Amino acid sequence: MTHRTIKAWVSGRVQGVSYREHVRRHAERWGITGHAINLEDGRVEVTAHGEAIAIAELIDQLWEGSPAADVTEVTVEEATLAAPASFTTG
Repeated sequence: MTHRTIKAWVSGRVQGVSYREHVRRHAERWGITGHAINLEDGRVEVTAHGEAIAIAELIDQLWEGSPAADVTEVTVEEATLAAPASFTTG
């Protein structure tokens, strides 16, 4: 089982539309830990740690977002962060 850790930045209409909650639900379903937080510039930052297959699924969901979201860009990079105990939104 290969694990992977990523940081992602999501742009578009992603604040005030339940986007972070949408990401959290999917992350928890796939056993992913990390966070989704609003940034001052209007983007959402996501960190995620879990099985590589689950992370790939989550990245696909970052593009989908909640029904009211309008995602225009997702930037993903590999990260070397300590694995958090849960997935949180801030």
